[in-house]
Amino acid sequence: MYVELTDETGKVPAEIIEQTQKLLDFAANFIKLPESKEMAVTFVDNARSHELNLQYRDTDRPTDVISLEYKPDDEELFFDEEMEIPDELLAELDPFIGELFISIDKAAEQAQDYGHSIEREYGWLTVHGFLHINGYDHYSPDEEAEMFGLQEEILTAYGLTR
Repeated sequence: MYVELTDETGKVPAEIIEQTQKLLDFAANFIKLPESKEMAVTFVDNARSHELNLQYRDTDRPTDVISLEYKPDDEELFFDEEMEIPDELLAELDPFIGELFISIDKAAEQAQDYGHSIEREYGWLTVHGFLHINGYDHYSPDEEAEMFGLQEEILTAYGLTR
């Protein structure tokens, strides 16, 4: 999977950027995502996270990770209007799945609050956001159990334990 990584802050250690790339590759293989998929990850500060959270979620505060799932539609792909394109084919034709914005300020704060390493916190936020852009959610207790269970499975198999 291709991942475009951007550090808007200029403060993210190279090891964290490398870990993010490797962890996303690992998670993509874990859920059997096609290799052709693409996504973006941008590391931001709390001020930018706040702006994005307000813009996309109508929530007036910074947050740890913002996940923007991308779903192509046939209008964007310029097909004949009468053609019905199955969702699976659309997904193959447009490999971009979404983007994550990870707040470095929240990552540092939460690593401290939860008493684990900064590497673990960045990993948790990365996998959490990745699962969101791949259709997982935690609105109901069943969804939460599935998503958080899978998230912990991926992190443990990768080696980022508490």
